Amino acid sequence: MPRQFIRRFLPSAEALRAKRSLRWLGPLLARPWLWHFSRRSVAAGVGIGVFFGFMIPILQIAFAAVFALVLRANLPVAAVSTLVSNPLTYAPIAVAAYRVGAALLGEPADESNAAAIEAGAEQAEVLAQSAWQRFAAIGKPLMLGLATFAVAGGASAYVATLLLWRLAVLWRLRLRRSRRGRGNA
Repeated sequence: MPRQFIRRFLPSAEALRAKRSLRWLGPLLARPWLWHFSRRSVAAGVGIGVFFGFMIPILQIAFAAVFALVLRANLPVAAVSTLVSNPLTYAPIAVAAYRVGAALLGEPADESNAAAIEAGAEQAEVLAQSAWQRFAAIGKPLMLGLATFAVAGGASAYVATLLLWRLAVLWRLRLRRSRRGRGNA
């Protein structure tokens, strides 16, 4: 089953309890359904993690953990799924989200703003604007783009996990039947 495959790559309950950002959850982390590997709880964990991975650039794991508690999703899967965006991937995600948000708003994407997002904070100061003016210029399209990515990514990750889980179960069932057929012949 996919359970053994998934468990190999996830942190243990003790490792998550030891994380400073999750310690405040304390006894809530002892709930057994947070660690259960069923098709729906794993799919919900992936969807929650991808949603917060795209939506919030900081404290992703904490937000995903809270929503995994509320929605009874698998906590380790939700925590690991937030890593869809990380320090290496967040700049390209932010630039793409800015462009998508600008297109959805019907505004032309200002390439200097896209370059400022891509370059990061250290080179963004080259622009002779204050931080608030820069955020006002890129904030609305960027937030709309990130929200679009978060909703679309979370929903598609949930559905894809359900489908992949089902395909893995059917594949294992087919293997088991073929082995039985060979044994009888």
